[in-house]
Amino acid sequence: MPDSRAVTSTQIQLIRRPSGRPTPEDFRTVRLELPPLAEGQVRVANEFISVDPYMRGRMNDVKSYVPPFALNETMTGGAVGRVVASRSESLPVGTAVLHQLGWRDITQDDAEAFRPVQEIPGAPLSLHVGILGMTGLTAYVGLTAIAELREGDTVFISGAAGAVGTAAGQIARLLGASRVIGSAGSEEKVALLQDKYGYDAAFAYKDAPVREQLPRHAPDGVDVFFDNVGGDHLQAALDVMNDGGRLALCGAISRYNAERPAPGPDNLANLITRGLRMQGFTLGGHLHHASAFQERMAEWFPAGEIAYDETVVDGIENAVDAFLGMMDGANIGKMVVRTA
Repeated sequence: MPDSRAVTSTQIQLIRRPSGRPTPEDFRTVRLELPPLAEGQVRVANEFISVDPYMRGRMNDVKSYVPPFALNETMTGGAVGRVVASRSESLPVGTAVLHQLGWRDITQDDAEAFRPVQEIPGAPLSLHVGILGMTGLTAYVGLTAIAELREGDTVFISGAAGAVGTAAGQIARLLGASRVIGSAGSEEKVALLQDKYGYDAAFAYKDAPVREQLPRHAPDGVDVFFDNVGGDHLQAALDVMNDGGRLALCGAISRYNAERPAPGPDNLANLITRGLRMQGFTLGGHLHHASAFQERMAEWFPAGEIAYDETVVDGIENAVDAFLGMMDGANIGKMVVRTA
């Protein structure tokens, strides 16, 4: 279905590199007219865009596992929407698609830039940028490919009320963990972890030092640590790891806005004396696990074995506020922006 009408897309751009915590002044909203579709292209009306902690690192002009965001160009990242105009036989109008073109309400590109969604009955489309998508896959990869979770393991997950944390706790349980422990930023989130997400124990890390609280909840030690926070959480986990324990380092949100280096853990020698394995990971090198993850989720979700929360911010123009709120822990579960 060719579409030659002029269409305006609202987009969010990074205009300066933040120092410390980003501010709204580091971004701008632009409205751009999209050209008519070329042969082989599709136009997509986004329904939800994802805001994620890793995006903070891409705002810095430093070498990392992905290139930094370019200044004065539209922010990229995960999004899900539906094809509204098409000049590609492979993606007809109405197809739900995932892509990485990010912070905009309408986008268009060659059909190869979009991946059809394998929709699951009863699952909102937003979950495909959350627990059914890269968020859930990150948790699955960290627990299986990196930490090699074994039946009967005790698992500790930091930042457990966030998007990856809520997924990791449930997946750990479904994969046979005997005890799952989580940390969160408030008593409200602690209650949610235990009442909704099946955590055996949880604590609010702001109430007292993590190094004091964790041993009370892990009297028999920890076999697997899934880290989203870093800093004091990593140090506390190293204290209680059992011999042969595995640490999967997924994120370090406690340091993302830091303006100066922090000292490392004072107990790294435990890696030697207890035969621990600590491995950082990013998802890009493990996408071959996606099919196994999707097969599992296609069983778990319809069976009612997966709970989820979403924090939804309405309006593409509020994407920056959503991102800043997520960095401050304002979300329970996945933070998404509903673009329409």
